[in-house]
Amino acid sequence: MTEGLPQLVPETERGGFDRRMLEALVCPLTQAPLCFDAERQELVSKAAGLAFPIRRGIPIMLVDEARRLD
Repeated sequence: MTEGLPQLVPETERGGFDRRMLEALVCPLTQAPLCFDAERQELVSKAAGLAFPIRRGIPIMLVDEARRLD
């Protein structure tokens, strides 16, 4: 480790979501693009009216696990 420089740890190793995954993921119900809600740690499908949870950096893309949007 180099002194004086911060140690860079990938976001996924810290338990966060790697936003580059948004380029590859789509809604499993509508095939529409998803939006990342950082505050709630969810991937939102406006087309389906669903929010898919992200747990320990892993998106759970199951309709049964999704939260319905109001």
